Amino acid sequence: MMVVRTTSVKPARQRNSTRLGTMLLSLHHLTSNDMNGDPSTPYSRDLGDELRQVRERFTTFRGRRIARMLGWDPGKVSNIEHGKVRATEIDIIQYLGRCGRPQNFIEDFLNRYRSAFNPYFVQVPTNLRTMALAESTADKITSYDMTSIPGLVQSEEYAAALFEARLAAPDVIERNVRFRIERQAILRRHNRPQCTFYIHEHALRFKVGSPEIMEDQLMRLLFHTHVIRVVPAAIGMSGVFAANYVLWEWEKRGSTAYTESDLAQVFVQDLAGIKHCKLIFAHLDALALDEEQSRSMVADLASRSREDLSGRKLHLA
Repeated sequence: MMVVRTTSVKPARQRNSTRLGTMLLSLHHLTSNDMNGDPSTPYSRDLGDELRQVRERFTTFRGRRIARMLGWDPGKVSNIEHGKVRATEIDIIQYLGRCGRPQNFIEDFLNRYRSAFNPYFVQVPTNLRTMALAESTADKITSYDMTSIPGLVQSEEYAAALFEARLAAPDVIERNVRFRIERQAILRRHNRPQCTFYIHEHALRFKVGSPEIMEDQLMRLLFHTHVIRVVPAAIGMSGVFAANYVLWEWEKRGSTAYTESDLAQVFVQDLAGIKHCKLIFAHLDALALDEEQSRSMVADLASRSREDLSGRKLHLA
């Protein structure tokens, strides 16, 4: 048996070899966790929850009662409202009809429901419900960000400055910042998801807003409710990918990969897509600084930001 001795702080090239075993083990399990028999998707669960809300808002029916009225097994209502099974169009028409919804509402819902179980699904960036619902129920969240701090750990001031830099309208900035801060409540739960954020060094160095905002944001990253792994710029293009990625994982259902831009949000539940996303994160695990080194880098950058800020104030004085 070969014993590999490591030190507490290793350069990226040396860490590549010591983590090779971990990476291979990850690759061995790339698809095994997704074959669990639950065909639901984030969008099917979103629309299923919308059906439940319609029932509770417009009727006094409990799930069992509406099941009896429709001649269904009670489990069928539960499965549809949880997005676990694909209802037929007749099922949807009967269900929403019993809830007193008009024809135009039913037709609009059916148009959306037809794509609920697609393995690839695209939404406009202003529709944040599906993403938030998936995020709030995940057992494990892994993300990669190239140009900015991950949304779940952004400060309110950093988020506002970021949206402003991206030319968002004032009302859009206010809505998006409020929504982003509300999402962060999942990190304060006792059963919060296990979060690992791979952050490229460029994202730590790009100036967003004022020096005070950047210092506060870097210090915020050091909270111990999550794991941060910095991808150093020195490793070059091997640590650069074309988009930001998020992988949501659940114990009892298939994983979902997610990416977004100013134009669209993309949800992927296709096994080949999930496998590729997991391969990217296994690659990043071999390249990124470990957690201790990453926190040291963030703390150092925050300290430099503080020194620069103090220097500016002295100069102005």
